[in-house]
Amino acid sequence: MDGTGVRVLVADDEDDIRALVALAVGKAGCTVVASVADGSAALDAAAAELPELAVLDVSMPGATGLEVCAQLRADPRTAGIRILLLSAGASLEDVAAGLAAGADAYLAKPFQVSGLVHQVHALTARQPA
Repeated sequence: MDGTGVRVLVADDEDDIRALVALAVGKAGCTVVASVADGSAALDAAAAELPELAVLDVSMPGATGLEVCAQLRADPRTAGIRILLLSAGASLEDVAAGLAAGADAYLAKPFQVSGLVHQVHALTARQPA
């Protein structure tokens, strides 16, 4: 966490997935500023760190990724954070629910690290340098 690159919050209740996401974020040239295991901690970290991107699991304890997404969008301080949702649910309804909650992108699990790196690049390319 050296402060270089786009600042990214990672929230997933599975340790292995958090580690994979952190790897992908690093490969994309970004910096993980917080890595948390539940939705409540994700909201706290987003308020404290004000990352440019949040990668959120949809199914987390404390608050779901959809709830975190909606709360981030409702707060003027965090409304501009880009949000990528990760979920084992990949139906059109699941994706539509994620986008309706305010997500910028949705990636189904299991995912390839290269696919996640691509999504992180796509979302952070819109950020000012």
